[in-house]
Amino acid sequence: MGIFVAKRRIDAEGLLTVSRRLGDAAIDPAIWPEIMEEISTSAGAMGALLLQSDVRTSDVPRTESIGEVIDDYFATGWHARDIRAVRAVPRLLAGEKVVTDHDIYTPVELECSGFYNELLAKHGLKWWAVVGFWAGPSLWGLAFQRSADQGSFGDFEKRALVPLAQRLTETATLSKAVGKVVLSGMTSALHLVSQPALALDRFGLVLDMNAAVEPILDDEINIRHRRLCVHNKRAKLQLDALVDQMRTTPDTSALSVSPIAVQRLTKPPVVIRVLPVDGAARTPFLGARALLLLTDLGRKSRPHLEMLAVTFGLSPAETRLASVIATGLSTEQAAEELGITRATARNQLKAVFAKTGTHRQAELAALLARL
Repeated sequence: MGIFVAKRRIDAEGLLTVSRRLGDAAIDPAIWPEIMEEISTSAGAMGALLLQSDVRTSDVPRTESIGEVIDDYFATGWHARDIRAVRAVPRLLAGEKVVTDHDIYTPVELECSGFYNELLAKHGLKWWAVVGFWAGPSLWGLAFQRSADQGSFGDFEKRALVPLAQRLTETATLSKAVGKVVLSGMTSALHLVSQPALALDRFGLVLDMNAAVEPILDDEINIRHRRLCVHNKRAKLQLDALVDQMRTTPDTSALSVSPIAVQRLTKPPVVIRVLPVDGAARTPFLGARALLLLTDLGRKSRPHLEMLAVTFGLSPAETRLASVIATGLSTEQAAEELGITRATARNQLKAVFAKTGTHRQAELAALLARL
């Protein structure tokens, strides 16, 4: 029967020092691997990774030192049958802050475990511990991996890791909140320039969208159960391929997606462009992956009034008329909408032509469309 050997390899002071840097990751999620490397070193471990308790994907943040074993973990399907998660998650949900091999295995089970013998041993690893923490309602874990020579995590080391649980919960909660604000700011800013936009997480679920999306939604393009659904078969296949790409590639990988044209039966197409989500919105605790910009080719939007006035030196009355003309209305229709006489509209339009260097309404509308 094997004997557990626990050595005090944790640098408690180092853990305290690096835990003070966790707040930086809420603003810049890209530094998670760097901070985890420092935490891992202070914990006397080979490396560390972040895992959500009920959703395990291959793009999880991890230290470079254990990248190879984590890739193997997902490639060989161990993530779907990892007994450590089955046994540790209930304990974390019950309130334990740190769980180790000692807590979920007997020495005999460890000696016979296929997971330890077939996967970890192949990469020179053995001992494990996880610190549980929360990101809103979601349970996460910061898991450490040690080699056989580094020894298992003993009681002293478990106690040293406990304070990390609260700091990680605070950071994850803040990180998720900041990410939501940043993401909402992106879509709101696009709404100000009449650009319909929505954000998707790595599973294709809509995290946020602006009000400019609403006029586009109909029987052929709509959102059901937080998913963007399209009737056109070709566009549907392309959207499905996008979701597959987001789900199976790391968050740091660029998305290779051409614009998606959604053909409609009775209306002009809607073109969907896919942009990456950057900055604080890229936090793993929010899962934002892509920003979708929707352009309705049948809808002519009005230029921003202040932009029109500043760009061409138009008076307030001329600006209002030019904005209406930009949507494709005739001079007579514009006069009716604005509540002015046709003669007044024609005189104002002449002034607009002169200031914009155009001569026909179609030419003016084409110019203003570029704004």
